[in-house]
Amino acid sequence: MEILGILFLVFVVMISIGLHEIGHLAPAKKFGVKVTQYMIGFGPTIWSKKKGDTEYGLKAIPLGGYIRMIGMVPPARDGKDATGPFAEIVNTARKQSMEEIEPGDENKVFYKLSVPKKLTVMVGGPFMNLVLAFVFFAVSFSAIGFPAATNQVKQVVSCLPSDVDVLGDCLVGTTPSPALAAGIKAGDEIVKFSGKEITNWEELASAIQNSRAESVAISVLREGKIVELNAEIINAVRPQSANATVENKPAPYLGIAPQIIMEKQPISSVFQTLGEITVGTGKVLWNLPNRVGQLFGAAFLGEQRDPEGLVGIVGVTRVGGEIAAADIPVVWRVATLFNLAGGLNMALFLFNLLPLLPLDGGHAAGAIYEGLRRQFAKLRGLPDPGPADTSKMLPFAYSVAILLIGLSMLLLYVDVVNPVRLGG
Repeated sequence: MEILGILFLVFVVMISIGLHEIGHLAPAKKFGVKVTQYMIGFGPTIWSKKKGDTEYGLKAIPLGGYIRMIGMVPPARDGKDATGPFAEIVNTARKQSMEEIEPGDENKVFYKLSVPKKLTVMVGGPFMNLVLAFVFFAVSFSAIGFPAATNQVKQVVSCLPSDVDVLGDCLVGTTPSPALAAGIKAGDEIVKFSGKEITNWEELASAIQNSRAESVAISVLREGKIVELNAEIINAVRPQSANATVENKPAPYLGIAPQIIMEKQPISSVFQTLGEITVGTGKVLWNLPNRVGQLFGAAFLGEQRDPEGLVGIVGVTRVGGEIAAADIPVVWRVATLFNLAGGLNMALFLFNLLPLLPLDGGHAAGAIYEGLRRQFAKLRGLPDPGPADTSKMLPFAYSVAILLIGLSMLLLYVDVVNPVRLGG
């Protein structure tokens, strides 16, 4: 089951990358841009096939993907080479971009697209991840549902919590639980407690907590008939959890375990979750330097891994394996795996929209800058300044790329030596 969980997450990652790149590819081709490559992965090519102008393929390292469009970098407006400390990088990028343009391809270049079309191409990839996140969450929330406790009794506890041995069995000669003494049985649906109508587990739990150590009238629905019972509520101390910092105090105790069902959620809950993930991811990115510091400590200083910190692809797939092998009902595992897949795609959506080259958001920011510059020129009666020259941002883009590669390597290492585990 653990292997199946890992394979499921690997499949999700590949699908997410593939559809992300299709989100770029489809509008680019629609707008007439020549796309020479569509690749899933990086490194050496392990399979490829050319169809039309485009080579479709898989590469050895499945940690991303890309499409190659001709004419990403426009020629210099004045026809002169760039000067300055980074001139060689800029001039080389322009030269390589021009060399990709074959005779007859002059109007198939990316830089000649209008600003709205450029935005459509660049945002199309992250948008596909947003759609996938919505689909995964919708399946989990609305088709499968959340585990929810009901007012139907799944199990009647035989004795008080204080009379249980280390193996969880009741000691000989111990006091029966109030529920057992009252005659409550597994399968009973508690519909009234101390005169109060009960429709769900939350109402029942609240009624028990608010009761006193006294005899309480309980109405249960058993085999289609109402059965009236009386239970002597007892104040009992429940077992102390391993992480508890405050000692448990005696509280009203009945001694039942609820039946758990998968409760389907309205589709509106998906939008709420997407919003919560957006806020949470924004906080993580805002505190990125601290998160990276925590990763470094967990990798090299023996510090405890932050379960809410950054996790790489290896870490995500490992968690998927643990979920698939967890000792919980299969339907819960499936729902949790879909939630994980939705969260992964939401993270890809938000991360790729960061306004930093070489990310999609950086190219989108360049298109927005181009549009604003043209509007200002038009308002001032000046000639069209032409497309934004993103080649001037290449030194910065290379620096960001190096940092991202370094972060990916750090995540890969710490996910192996100090992984995040479901049990802590």
